[in-house]
Amino acid sequence: MERPTTAARPKRTPSRARDTGPDLGQLFDGYLDPRRPHADAYDEMFAADTSVRSAYRRLHEQLGASQPGDLTARSEALDRALVDQGITFSLSGQERPFPLDLVPRVITAAEWARLEKGIVQRVRALEMFLADVYGDQQIIRDGVLPKRLITSCEHFHRSAAGVLPPNGVRIHVSGIDVVRDEEGIFRVLEDNLRSPSGVSYVMENRRTMARVFPDLFAKHRVRAVGDYAVHLLRSLRAAAAANVADPNVVVLTPGVHNSAYFEHSLLARQMGVELVEGRDLFCRDNVIYLRTTEGERQVDVIYRRIDDEFLDPVQFRPNSVLGVAGLLNAARAGNVVIANAVGNGVGDDKLVYTYLPEILRYYLGETPLLPNVDTFRCWLPDEQEQVLDRLAELVVKPVEGSGGYGIVFGPNSSAKELAALRKRVRAHPRGWIAQPVVQLSTVPTKIGQRLKPRHVDLRPFAVNDGKSVFVLPGGLTRVALPEGSLVVNSSQGGGSKDTWVLAARSSTADEELSGVGLAGAAPRDEIAPEQGPELTSAQQQQQQQQQRGEVTDARTQR
Repeated sequence: MERPTTAARPKRTPSRARDTGPDLGQLFDGYLDPRRPHADAYDEMFAADTSVRSAYRRLHEQLGASQPGDLTARSEALDRALVDQGITFSLSGQERPFPLDLVPRVITAAEWARLEKGIVQRVRALEMFLADVYGDQQIIRDGVLPKRLITSCEHFHRSAAGVLPPNGVRIHVSGIDVVRDEEGIFRVLEDNLRSPSGVSYVMENRRTMARVFPDLFAKHRVRAVGDYAVHLLRSLRAAAAANVADPNVVVLTPGVHNSAYFEHSLLARQMGVELVEGRDLFCRDNVIYLRTTEGERQVDVIYRRIDDEFLDPVQFRPNSVLGVAGLLNAARAGNVVIANAVGNGVGDDKLVYTYLPEILRYYLGETPLLPNVDTFRCWLPDEQEQVLDRLAELVVKPVEGSGGYGIVFGPNSSAKELAALRKRVRAHPRGWIAQPVVQLSTVPTKIGQRLKPRHVDLRPFAVNDGKSVFVLPGGLTRVALPEGSLVVNSSQGGGSKDTWVLAARSSTADEELSGVGLAGAAPRDEIAPEQGPELTSAQQQQQQQQQRGEVTDARTQR
């Protein structure tokens, strides 16, 4: 990894950008202005001495050969392509293209190799942790973790104890959120082990970029992402019971109003499996069946995109109409596999996250290859006092929060807001963690007619088939579009970038991505528009539950 030097930052355009030509100089004018917000953040294209980092040199040259008007035209073409493909996003009630920036994020083969190893290590340890927590709980017996850490977790479900997956896999799909700090070091921000979303944007971003910018791919060996569904289907089929020769796999969705329905339908279509809702399934004698026009068909594996609380009205919310009554008992009997497993939320709890170094050492005897972001645990009295003393300089997060909701940035908060937060932390210390402000790395992003630094994170996706963990090269890069913002969530006005992982020069397995070939690919079938995630997943499913209940009541009245 190249590290920035200690040379003073320039006030205007990077010197290499000026040398390339007037057009590029205009595009990058003032890019490294020391007066910009978070000026000490690690920039992924330019080092502190204004030189272009090796991973971006060819891209930098290609941008230099572009006219500003050409970039604007191509940016508009990206938006049109997304709308044509039905990939739109609802923000403040207005339907618009899902923001995709035209400048890709580039990761070298060596950097990706380290990231991949760290993600695989993390998934392996979390698999062992979940098996133990819902089994003998030896990690608690040995005093490594306090018992109340687990029992106080909202997503720890005792009803999941005794449900043993046939091939031992509980985390079939995971999304590990990673950020790059001021020193250029990749750190894990949080783990997503329940129903991580966003992989559809990874694939569609690549498809769209290749159609609009086929020339950008010509000089780069970019690892492909289009085979994700192949790995996912292999993992789901491998999860079925050993005595099932040809597993019947389905994707269970809450319905068309869910923010990730586009992803549910895309994955089901690419895997060639049925996309179903809870009302399409039923349980009889601890076996799950699918209603079809040709009769009943037994279901062996359910890739569910429904939260635990709505999955089985027998075990969880009794009024749920989104799930399948008796599903968990069928899984306990070994007649169906639920992917991801029920109860995985205890593994991605934000407080449990702070104990990952201990979990890794306990199960693997290893130190983390990817460090966590430094975190204070408000439920520990001494750390709570440090947080309360430093509220004005920390980022305070609700343990059960998601989508960027509920986060309080101390430096941006008023005295009244901090006083209210102090009361909430004291009242419920288990519900809060705090972290120093991490100045996320920046990548050039088209803002108006210029390229400006904007902060990004990364969500790589890992698929576990029981024998190996496959990590999709790249993942979803989310970008905070407002100047100075560190919140990348799409529900908070963020966008995305295509993420390029460069193939190693010596690699024969990583074929160069053919921009021309992808650009000429046959158009996809029409897809229903994406209804962007303005609500959290739980809120959306609560809303859909209510809507479904209203329909049922109306039919009953008739």
